[in-house]
Amino acid sequence: MITSHRYTNVTAGDDPVDFGYLDSLYKSVSSLIIDNYYRAELHGFENIPEKGPVVIASNHSGNAFPHDSFVLDQLLWRSGNFPKDSKIRPLYSPKLAVNWWMRPFGLDNWWRLFGAIDQTYINFDRVLARGKRVIYYPEGIPGIGKGFNRKYRLQPFQPSFIKLSARYDVPVVPVYGINAEWINPASLTFRWMDRIFSRLLGIPFIPLPLALLALLFPFFFYFGFPCNMKFVAGSPIDVRKLLQSGGCARPEDPGREESEKAASEIQKNMQGELDRLVGKYGQKPYDVSTLIRSFKINRGKRWLMSPFGWPLLFTRHYRDYYDSANSRRTNSRWLRDWDIIGYYLPLGWIFLAIVRKLRKHPYGSRGLSKDQKIKKEGKYIWSVAKGTEND
Repeated sequence: MITSHRYTNVTAGDDPVDFGYLDSLYKSVSSLIIDNYYRAELHGFENIPEKGPVVIASNHSGNAFPHDSFVLDQLLWRSGNFPKDSKIRPLYSPKLAVNWWMRPFGLDNWWRLFGAIDQTYINFDRVLARGKRVIYYPEGIPGIGKGFNRKYRLQPFQPSFIKLSARYDVPVVPVYGINAEWINPASLTFRWMDRIFSRLLGIPFIPLPLALLALLFPFFFYFGFPCNMKFVAGSPIDVRKLLQSGGCARPEDPGREESEKAASEIQKNMQGELDRLVGKYGQKPYDVSTLIRSFKINRGKRWLMSPFGWPLLFTRHYRDYYDSANSRRTNSRWLRDWDIIGYYLPLGWIFLAIVRKLRKHPYGSRGLSKDQKIKKEGKYIWSVAKGTEND
């Protein structure tokens, strides 16, 4: 479990995912970026069981902002024809919700609205016990923050997915992300520096020189180069069988050491397959010819589908959707959305932080109590557990 003064207590409640928003997001935002800017593809979807619990285990790109998670989630949802009840839910670190700038363009509680589940042990346990499917990144935060200088180098796998997969006899389907490292080759990280900033500011890693650019102009923090993403789903792994072959006496309830050994073996095998797939799909990380073709086709949307237009694209869509859902009217979207200019201003973080405090709800936090602000922004750990074994 995550314990930190930066969070409120673990909270149980209704599932915060908003499928209406997700559907609208895909149609208006995601598909434009995924199909035309990243030109992303998913191979091997047939390896993912249609029903029953499953753990999708993927490598991370090692960039400051998890673009690859966003793209993979949407590709999986689309490949499954957009089901609500069986959407494969990603597990995410609540650290991405605590600091407002770690949410896409500061959109409040965005990761949970997007369908992500707080990555705590009890949440992981409960969703598998209920027969749900999840996307899990066994490298954890170190996988996001490994930087371009360690591209395609899998970081040590956390063993929790082994123990829980074994407990509920859940298959693990490895997914290999190719070319996502090239989202930002200017994202270099150094562990000694990461440890310092983590202790001082609670920031898990500092990518350089990206952090310097992002410090000057906020939109650079969310910037991504147009890499041609490929995701390949491999054959399911029988975790109990893997544990048994490794000498585990009780493969349905492995100990810590046995789980770590199995996690290490899966990491080693995935690293070998990842290296092979990089040789197959990673020779043209940007594939300029298809990018030029996409820009020609989308003449009227070129700016919006590029990172320069994302602050406006994401923020305006979010506000349009929830303004409409709550019957709010505005005389001018430009008057409503004037604060977006902060993403393009030198040292615009200061401007954006001040605006968040001074603008009234829902475009800011002025007038909200502390508890209301926590709920609005998502600064808590959400729990799926409701106190009974059958929930």
